[in-house]
Amino acid sequence: MSDLASVARVDARGMITLRGDLSSGKMKKAVKAATGQAVPSSGQFLGNGDKGVAWMSSDEVLLIVPYTEVAEAIEAVNKALAKSHFLAVDVSDARAVFTVSGDGARDVLARLCPVDLHPDSFGLGQVRRTRMAQIAAAFWMHDDGFDVVCFRSVADYAQGVLTRAATTGEKTGFFA
Repeated sequence: MSDLASVARVDARGMITLRGDLSSGKMKKAVKAATGQAVPSSGQFLGNGDKGVAWMSSDEVLLIVPYTEVAEAIEAVNKALAKSHFLAVDVSDARAVFTVSGDGARDVLARLCPVDLHPDSFGLGQVRRTRMAQIAAAFWMHDDGFDVVCFRSVADYAQGVLTRAATTGEKTGFFA
């Protein structure tokens, strides 16, 4: 039996937690300046290449940028949101990122997360904050699979449960 999917840890992904009024014009300019993307609507992920933005809550987005560009992105946010009430924090080193790819990637996450991952319910451009086994996580889909983000303090646990789910058992057949 072959593995359902492959799991890989992503090194050095730049991530910025940005909180504030997501409907304000200044916030929209800040997100665009940092990522080239618009402010996503609820449950949405917008990305292109190595930059993106994930909706996290009604007043929070997660900006994804190359690790080496975090300081520059925060500077762009600070400039765009000058004299506004907001929070922009570099969380790159506080988070861990994994990619789950392959034909069984949906099955892997479905085994670990209480989320309807049927293609009719979850697809490209969507993000979920949820529980993955016993930890908090967020994930979104891309062309090759999923990116999964969790706290770095539980990264070894996350890698273990993802790997076990990817290498044991058979496809559920739920997503055929």
